[in-house]
Amino acid sequence: MQKSMQENLVPLIAVILLSIIGVIGDSLLKLAGDGDKFIVLKFFFAGLIIFILLAIGWFLVFKYVKLSTVGVLYGITTALSLVVAGVLFFNEKLNFYEIIGIVCGIVSFIFLFRFM
Repeated sequence: MQKSMQENLVPLIAVILLSIIGVIGDSLLKLAGDGDKFIVLKFFFAGLIIFILLAIGWFLVFKYVKLSTVGVLYGITTALSLVVAGVLFFNEKLNFYEIIGIVCGIVSFIFLFRFM
């Protein structure tokens, strides 16, 4: 039986939010290793706490969504979110091929959600 659009939307939003939270944790860990010191403990522990809470969120999502679906959605959402974070907060530049890859990621996300 086909799920309604609203039933599909809740887990999709949860995966997107968890992916973005994961990118925040990744960014904090990057900041923990940047700079003159070997490690900046406040960023390290903030990232660690985020990943602990993230594990609880993933546990709840996995109860309602297939692992294969979550894996693809998570991969695409995380990749796109990391690109945004890299460009906006770490001043990274994108080349033509990376932009094409981002467009392909967005298109695959649309297709996956359409047939979910």
